[in-house]
Amino acid sequence: MNIAVDDPQANAAEQKAQIDRKRRQGRLTWLGGGVLAAVALGYGLYWADIGRYQEETDDAYVRADWITISPKVSGYVAEVLVEDNQRVAAGTPLVRLQERDYQARVQQARARQTEARAAIATQQAALVTLDAQLKEQKALIDQAGADIDSARAERQRAQLDFQRYRDLVAQHAASDQRLESVTADFARARSAFNRAEAAASRQRTRLSVLQASRDQAVAQLQQQQARAVGADASLALAESELEDTLVRAPIAGVVGQRRVRQRQYVTPGLPLLALVPVDQSYVVANYKETQLRRMRPGQPVEVRVDSFPDRVLHGRVESFSPGSGAIFALLPPDNATGNFTKIVQRFPVKITLDAGARQQVPILPGMSVIAEVDTRDSAEAQPDGQ
Repeated sequence: MNIAVDDPQANAAEQKAQIDRKRRQGRLTWLGGGVLAAVALGYGLYWADIGRYQEETDDAYVRADWITISPKVSGYVAEVLVEDNQRVAAGTPLVRLQERDYQARVQQARARQTEARAAIATQQAALVTLDAQLKEQKALIDQAGADIDSARAERQRAQLDFQRYRDLVAQHAASDQRLESVTADFARARSAFNRAEAAASRQRTRLSVLQASRDQAVAQLQQQQARAVGADASLALAESELEDTLVRAPIAGVVGQRRVRQRQYVTPGLPLLALVPVDQSYVVANYKETQLRRMRPGQPVEVRVDSFPDRVLHGRVESFSPGSGAIFALLPPDNATGNFTKIVQRFPVKITLDAGARQQVPILPGMSVIAEVDTRDSAEAQPDGQ
């Protein structure tokens, strides 16, 4: 029968190992507590100085003020000059419509303009003729006045001769034959005077007729000038429509949603394609109303795009929406009816990116981002890297 005998040396070694383990565990416990205390202290200092001023949201997206390109005139598409996702500059031709009908309208408008100008020239020549006739007629009236004066003088002389010889005949100082001759001269003088007055009246009437004709010609000239203005306007409209057959890019951007195809019939207002100004994109972050207390325009923002989570972009708060997103919804809520449940509202905040942000990563409208606004005072808050 075997009996176990305790080894004093083995027992001492085991006790020493247990003591060493306890010492190591104690040191690790103190070290871990110190690390946790340092982390808690560091986080507390960060929260007190920076963290509590940071307002973050993941309800943020890249936006751009893209526009829909539509034609101003109707017609068949002759040629589509751009491809999908093509970058274009402002003024680049996008779509060309068939221009045959519009060229004919331009020619027709030019013919009407030429006709109107010719009518003006004709009417101006008529006015020149009438002015010459009026000048001549005034001279004839002056001549008729002189003839009246001459006839009046002759009548007065003949009247005096008649009175003188009548008295002489009564005194038997002159013959009856001489009196008859003087009486005939007096009758002719009166007749000549009457004819001179009639001729002067006729000349004055002629002057009135010419003046009325001139007034009518002036009115016709004004009418022709108005028609010429209308012809000029019609030509300008026709040329504008001809120019509008070539649809150009109003801004620089990237082509998207290209729906137009060759030989398609298009009308004014029909969407042809979209033009997205990628280089002018910005961020719209929907912050809770409880996060807006310290936000101000101009505060720095750090932006992280979900597509590039390791890159940090910088921007600035530009403006705040005048109302919450619910206010501008198609069917805004009416909290005055039914059971009320308070929901924290979100307000869109527009954030502009720094000039170098788009050079770091390709930012496209619609991308999801995380926006963090530093709401500290401008003297205390400076974006990283500045």
